[in-house]
Amino acid sequence: MAKISDEQLKQVLEAALFVAGRPLSAQDLLDSVLAGYTISRPKLTKALQALELDYRPRGIQLVEVASGWRFQANDALSPLLSRLWVEKAPRYSRATLETLALIAYRQPITRGEIEEVRGVAVSTQIIRTLEERGWIRVVGTKEVPGRPALFGTTRQFLDDMNLKSLGDLPELMDITNPAERLEEETP
Repeated sequence: MAKISDEQLKQVLEAALFVAGRPLSAQDLLDSVLAGYTISRPKLTKALQALELDYRPRGIQLVEVASGWRFQANDALSPLLSRLWVEKAPRYSRATLETLALIAYRQPITRGEIEEVRGVAVSTQIIRTLEERGWIRVVGTKEVPGRPALFGTTRQFLDDMNLKSLGDLPELMDITNPAERLEEETP
């Protein structure tokens, strides 16, 4: 197998990640553009981290998400870049976002369990919207009468939320009784 210099490796990685159109994992890179070279995983990781540092001060950044590595615009530039798209991003209702949050934090979870927490019925349209977006999927069934579907999040959810894993979700505040929290926080 052929050898490749550190600089050439960075160039190949940069080009592959730019043209891929999707996140690429280390294994994806080793199996495709780097298949003819002898490269260890630590050397590949070091090259990706060096590229990440190279792009940190720029308008485009190299980030690692659940599915692998990808280039994306710096978050601070979002207000300016949004002018490039005539189409507005979809707005999700509070009910949709609450449902997604419950699935993300308590997965696997059934529709009935979501309804119990929210105190209202979860419409079929909410579940369909989240499934069509690719953020949730049925991950199994609960072993109880009726065998209700269990919902969980997808890699697409993690990628779209810029997360490597569910462990990167922000911690939840305990808001079971907001009045008590206000009394505790008041000096």
